[in-house]
Amino acid sequence: MQIKTISYIKQNAATLDVEEPIVVTQGGTPVYRIESEASAQIRDEGIALLKLMNLAERDIREGRTIGADELLQRVGLDSQD
Repeated sequence: MQIKTISYIKQNAATLDVEEPIVVTQGGTPVYRIESEASAQIRDEGIALLKLMNLAERDIREGRTIGADELLQRVGLDSQD
């Protein structure tokens, strides 16, 4: 992870390499993080996946599940047709 000052970012904004995140400091304190859009999307998708997994685990614990046969029947793909 790169660490740069705000003044460095201002002077070099057009040529920043954001292959890895950049921590921007002001007075030695981290205040911002710059990352590529692709990295942000991957992170956001990972968080969404973790949320879905958490919801699924909660449903399993609370018994809110159905079997494969019932699922196929609900979507109209039951093998009795």
